[in-house]
Amino acid sequence: MDLKDKVVIVTGGAQGIGAALCRRFATAGARGVVVADRNLELACTVAQEIDGTAMACDVAQEDEIGRVVEQTVETYGPVDLFCSNAGIFGPLGGLEATDAQWRAALDVNFMAHVYAARAVVPAMCRRGQGYLVQMASAAGLLTHVGAAPYSVTKHAAVAWAEWLALSYREQGLRVSCICPLGVRTEMLAEDAYLAPVIGPTALSADQVAKCTVEGVREERFLILPHAEVGQHFERKATQYDRWLRGMAQLKARLEEDSPPSNARC
Repeated sequence: MDLKDKVVIVTGGAQGIGAALCRRFATAGARGVVVADRNLELACTVAQEIDGTAMACDVAQEDEIGRVVEQTVETYGPVDLFCSNAGIFGPLGGLEATDAQWRAALDVNFMAHVYAARAVVPAMCRRGQGYLVQMASAAGLLTHVGAAPYSVTKHAAVAWAEWLALSYREQGLRVSCICPLGVRTEMLAEDAYLAPVIGPTALSADQVAKCTVEGVREERFLILPHAEVGQHFERKATQYDRWLRGMAQLKARLEEDSPPSNARC
Protein backbone atom coordinates (compact mmCIF):
# COMPACT_ATOMS: atom_id res chain seq x y z
CA MET A 1 0.00 0.00 0.00
CA ASP A 2 1.15 3.49 -0.83
CA LEU A 3 0.51 5.46 2.37
CA LYS A 4 0.41 8.85 0.67
CA ASP A 5 -2.95 10.59 1.24
CA LYS A 6 -4.30 7.65 3.26
CA VAL A 7 -6.46 7.87 6.39
CA VAL A 8 -4.98 5.91 9.27
CA ILE A 9 -6.12 5.01 12.81
CA VAL A 10 -3.58 3.79 15.37
CA THR A 11 -4.79 2.45 18.72
CA GLY A 12 -2.44 2.75 21.66
CA GLY A 13 -0.95 5.62 19.69
CA ALA A 14 0.03 7.86 22.58
CA GLN A 15 3.37 6.28 23.41
CA GLY A 16 5.82 3.49 22.64
CA ILE A 17 5.40 1.64 19.36
CA GLY A 18 2.04 3.29 18.74
CA ALA A 19 3.45 6.82 18.86
CA ALA A 20 6.34 5.77 16.62
CA LEU A 21 3.87 4.30 14.14
CA CYS A 22 1.84 7.52 14.10
CA ARG A 23 4.98 9.51 13.32
CA ARG A 24 6.07 7.09 10.58
CA PHE A 25 2.62 7.04 8.94
CA ALA A 26 2.56 10.84 8.97
CA THR A 27 6.08 11.04 7.50
CA ALA A 28 5.03 8.58 4.78
CA GLY A 29 2.40 11.08 3.64
CA ALA A 30 -0.82 9.94 5.29
CA ARG A 31 -3.52 12.60 4.88
CA GLY A 32 -4.98 11.95 8.31
CA VAL A 33 -3.57 10.09 11.30
CA VAL A 34 -5.87 9.45 14.27
CA VAL A 35 -4.03 8.86 17.55
CA ALA A 36 -6.45 6.75 19.59
CA ASP A 37 -5.57 6.02 23.20
CA ARG A 38 -7.03 5.81 26.70
CA ASN A 39 -4.65 8.60 27.69
CA LEU A 40 -6.10 11.52 25.75
CA GLU A 41 -3.55 13.99 27.08
CA LEU A 42 -0.59 12.02 25.71
CA ALA A 43 -2.52 11.30 22.52
CA CYS A 44 -3.00 15.04 22.02
CA THR A 45 0.75 15.60 22.37
CA VAL A 46 1.51 13.10 19.60
CA ALA A 47 -1.33 14.41 17.42
CA GLN A 48 -0.07 17.99 17.69
CA GLU A 49 3.41 16.86 16.72
CA ILE A 50 2.23 15.23 13.49
CA ASP A 51 -0.77 17.46 12.71
CA GLY A 52 -3.11 14.57 13.39
CA THR A 53 -6.20 14.09 15.52
CA ALA A 54 -6.34 12.64 19.03
CA MET A 55 -9.31 10.58 20.18
CA ALA A 56 -9.95 8.87 23.50
CA CYS A 57 -10.47 5.14 23.13
CA ASP A 58 -10.56 2.10 25.40
CA VAL A 59 -10.07 -0.72 22.91
CA ALA A 60 -11.65 -3.22 25.30
CA GLN A 61 -14.98 -1.50 24.56
CA GLU A 62 -16.37 -2.22 21.10
CA ASP A 63 -18.58 0.87 21.10
CA GLU A 64 -15.53 3.10 21.66
CA ILE A 65 -13.72 1.63 18.67
CA GLY A 66 -16.87 2.13 16.62
CA ARG A 67 -17.09 5.74 17.75
CA VAL A 68 -13.47 6.41 16.78
CA VAL A 69 -14.11 4.97 13.30
CA GLU A 70 -17.27 7.06 12.87
CA GLN A 71 -15.54 10.27 13.97
CA THR A 72 -12.59 9.52 11.70
CA VAL A 73 -14.88 9.11 8.68
CA GLU A 74 -16.62 12.38 9.56
CA THR A 75 -13.27 14.17 9.87
CA TYR A 76 -11.20 12.68 7.05
CA GLY A 77 -13.33 10.29 5.03
CA PRO A 78 -13.12 6.49 4.72
CA VAL A 79 -10.53 4.65 6.80
CA ASP A 80 -7.78 3.22 4.61
CA LEU A 81 -5.67 1.57 7.32
CA PHE A 82 -6.56 0.52 10.85
CA CYS A 83 -3.61 -0.34 13.08
CA SER A 84 -4.59 -2.41 16.12
CA ASN A 85 -1.54 -1.65 18.20
CA ALA A 86 -2.82 -1.34 21.78
CA GLY A 87 -1.82 -4.20 24.07
CA ILE A 88 -1.10 -5.14 27.66
CA PHE A 89 1.44 -7.47 29.18
CA GLY A 90 -0.54 -8.86 32.09
CA PRO A 91 0.47 -11.22 34.89
CA LEU A 92 3.27 -13.74 34.98
CA GLY A 93 2.37 -17.38 35.41
CA GLY A 94 -0.65 -19.18 34.07
CA LEU A 95 -2.55 -21.24 36.61
CA GLU A 96 -2.22 -18.38 39.06
CA ALA A 97 -3.81 -15.79 36.76
CA THR A 98 -7.30 -14.79 37.80
CA ASP A 99 -10.34 -14.80 35.54
CA ALA A 100 -10.24 -11.01 35.57
CA GLN A 101 -6.61 -10.99 34.43
CA TRP A 102 -7.36 -13.45 31.64
CA ARG A 103 -10.35 -11.38 30.55
CA ALA A 104 -8.33 -8.17 30.48
CA ALA A 105 -5.66 -9.80 28.31
CA LEU A 106 -8.27 -11.30 26.00
CA ASP A 107 -10.18 -8.04 25.66
CA VAL A 108 -7.18 -5.86 24.85
CA ASN A 109 -4.81 -8.24 23.06
CA PHE A 110 -7.41 -10.14 21.03
CA MET A 111 -11.01 -8.94 21.11
CA ALA A 112 -9.94 -5.37 20.30
CA HIS A 113 -8.69 -6.72 16.96
CA VAL A 114 -12.06 -8.36 16.38
CA TYR A 115 -13.89 -5.14 17.24
CA ALA A 116 -11.70 -3.16 14.84
CA ALA A 117 -12.33 -5.59 12.00
CA ARG A 118 -16.08 -5.43 12.59
CA ALA A 119 -15.90 -1.64 12.45
CA VAL A 120 -13.91 -1.22 9.23
CA VAL A 121 -13.72 -4.40 7.12
CA PRO A 122 -17.26 -4.27 5.63
CA ALA A 123 -16.73 -0.74 4.30
CA MET A 124 -13.23 -1.61 3.08
CA CYS A 125 -14.59 -4.59 1.16
CA ARG A 126 -17.36 -2.48 -0.39
CA ARG A 127 -14.67 -0.07 -1.61
CA GLY A 128 -12.49 -2.94 -2.78
CA GLN A 129 -9.49 -1.85 -0.73
CA GLY A 130 -8.29 -1.48 2.83
CA TYR A 131 -5.54 -2.48 5.20
CA LEU A 132 -5.35 -3.91 8.71
CA VAL A 133 -2.11 -3.82 10.70
CA GLN A 134 -2.28 -6.20 13.66
CA MET A 135 0.35 -5.77 16.37
CA ALA A 136 1.05 -9.21 17.82
CA SER A 137 4.40 -10.35 19.24
CA ALA A 138 7.08 -12.96 18.85
CA ALA A 139 5.17 -14.59 21.71
CA GLY A 140 2.31 -15.13 19.26
CA LEU A 141 4.51 -17.23 16.97
CA LEU A 142 6.72 -18.81 19.62
CA THR A 143 5.61 -18.41 23.24
CA HIS A 144 6.37 -16.51 26.42
CA VAL A 145 7.74 -18.96 28.94
CA GLY A 146 6.63 -16.85 31.90
CA ALA A 147 3.28 -15.29 31.00
CA ALA A 148 0.48 -17.53 29.72
CA PRO A 149 -2.23 -14.85 29.27
CA TYR A 150 0.07 -12.70 27.16
CA SER A 151 1.30 -15.62 25.06
CA VAL A 152 -2.12 -17.17 24.48
CA THR A 153 -3.80 -13.91 23.50
CA LYS A 154 -0.97 -12.98 21.16
CA HIS A 155 -1.32 -16.40 19.51
CA ALA A 156 -5.01 -15.60 19.07
CA ALA A 157 -4.14 -12.25 17.48
CA VAL A 158 -1.92 -13.99 14.92
CA ALA A 159 -4.62 -16.55 14.14
CA TRP A 160 -7.23 -13.82 13.68
CA ALA A 161 -4.93 -11.90 11.35
CA GLU A 162 -4.36 -15.05 9.28
CA TRP A 163 -8.10 -15.69 9.01
CA LEU A 164 -8.83 -12.13 7.93
CA ALA A 165 -6.02 -12.18 5.38
CA LEU A 166 -7.27 -15.28 3.61
CA SER A 167 -11.00 -14.64 4.00
CA TYR A 168 -11.14 -11.14 2.52
CA ARG A 169 -8.20 -11.07 0.15
CA GLU A 170 -10.41 -11.32 -2.94
CA GLN A 171 -12.39 -8.30 -1.72
CA GLY A 172 -9.25 -6.16 -1.65
CA LEU A 173 -8.33 -6.39 2.05
CA ARG A 174 -4.68 -6.67 2.98
CA VAL A 175 -3.37 -7.61 6.42
CA SER A 176 0.00 -7.37 8.10
CA CYS A 177 0.85 -9.03 11.40
CA ILE A 178 3.79 -7.54 13.32
CA CYS A 179 5.71 -9.89 15.62
CA PRO A 180 8.63 -8.11 17.32
CA LEU A 181 10.73 -9.61 20.09
CA GLY A 182 12.15 -7.13 22.61
CA VAL A 183 11.27 -3.47 22.11
CA ARG A 184 12.52 -0.70 24.36
CA THR A 185 9.16 0.39 25.78
CA GLU A 186 7.46 0.40 29.16
CA MET A 187 6.06 -3.07 28.40
CA LEU A 188 9.56 -4.54 28.24
CA ALA A 189 10.31 -2.96 31.61
CA GLU A 190 7.26 -4.80 33.02
CA ASP A 191 8.62 -8.15 31.86
CA ALA A 192 10.96 -8.98 34.72
CA TYR A 193 11.02 -12.57 33.49
CA LEU A 194 12.42 -12.20 29.97
CA ALA A 195 13.81 -8.66 29.95
CA PRO A 196 17.31 -9.85 30.98
CA VAL A 197 17.31 -12.29 28.03
CA ILE A 198 15.79 -10.19 25.24
CA GLY A 199 16.84 -6.77 26.51
CA PRO A 200 20.31 -6.81 24.87
CA THR A 201 18.80 -7.26 21.38
CA ALA A 202 15.80 -5.00 21.96
CA LEU A 203 14.97 -2.55 19.19
CA SER A 204 13.69 0.98 19.54
CA ALA A 205 10.01 1.67 18.92
CA ASP A 206 10.98 3.68 15.85
CA GLN A 207 12.91 0.74 14.38
CA VAL A 208 9.80 -1.42 14.71
CA ALA A 209 7.66 1.32 13.16
CA LYS A 210 10.11 1.66 10.25
CA CYS A 211 9.94 -2.10 9.59
CA THR A 212 6.16 -1.92 9.77
CA VAL A 213 5.87 0.84 7.18
CA GLU A 214 8.26 -1.01 4.87
CA GLY A 215 6.23 -4.20 5.27
CA VAL A 216 2.95 -2.39 4.58
CA ARG A 217 4.37 -0.87 1.40
CA GLU A 218 5.32 -4.38 0.27
CA GLU A 219 1.99 -5.79 1.57
CA ARG A 220 3.77 -8.53 3.51
CA PHE A 221 1.62 -10.50 5.93
CA LEU A 222 4.28 -11.41 8.49
CA ILE A 223 6.56 -8.56 9.50
CA LEU A 224 9.47 -9.59 11.71
CA PRO A 225 11.60 -6.69 12.96
CA HIS A 226 13.88 -9.30 14.59
CA ALA A 227 15.12 -11.73 11.93
CA GLU A 228 15.88 -14.37 14.55
CA VAL A 229 12.17 -14.76 15.28
CA GLY A 230 11.68 -16.23 11.82
CA GLN A 231 14.53 -18.65 12.42
CA HIS A 232 13.07 -19.79 15.74
CA PHE A 233 9.61 -20.08 14.17
CA GLU A 234 11.00 -22.35 11.46
CA ARG A 235 12.71 -24.57 14.05
CA LYS A 236 9.47 -24.77 16.02
CA ALA A 237 7.56 -25.86 12.92
CA THR A 238 10.07 -28.51 11.83
CA GLN A 239 11.31 -29.78 15.23
CA TYR A 240 8.42 -29.11 17.58
CA ASP A 241 9.34 -31.55 20.37
CA ARG A 242 12.97 -30.46 20.38
CA TRP A 243 11.84 -26.83 20.47
CA LEU A 244 9.55 -27.52 23.44
CA ARG A 245 12.37 -29.21 25.35
CA GLY A 246 14.63 -26.25 24.68
CA MET A 247 12.02 -23.74 25.87
CA ALA A 248 11.40 -25.81 29.00
CA GLN A 249 15.12 -25.70 29.74
CA LEU A 250 15.14 -21.93 29.23
CA LYS A 251 12.22 -21.57 31.63
CA ALA A 252 14.01 -23.69 34.23
CA ARG A 253 17.18 -21.59 33.94
CA LEU A 254 15.26 -18.34 34.28
CA GLU A 255 13.39 -19.55 37.36
CA GLU A 256 16.61 -20.79 38.92
CA ASP A 257 18.18 -17.36 38.47
CA SER A 258 15.17 -15.35 39.59
CA PRO A 259 11.96 -17.33 40.14
CA PRO A 260 8.83 -15.16 39.84
CA SER A 261 6.90 -15.47 43.10
CA ASN A 262 3.53 -15.76 41.35
CA ALA A 263 4.64 -18.47 38.91
CA ARG A 264 5.68 -21.17 41.34
CA CYS A 265 3.87 -24.43 41.93
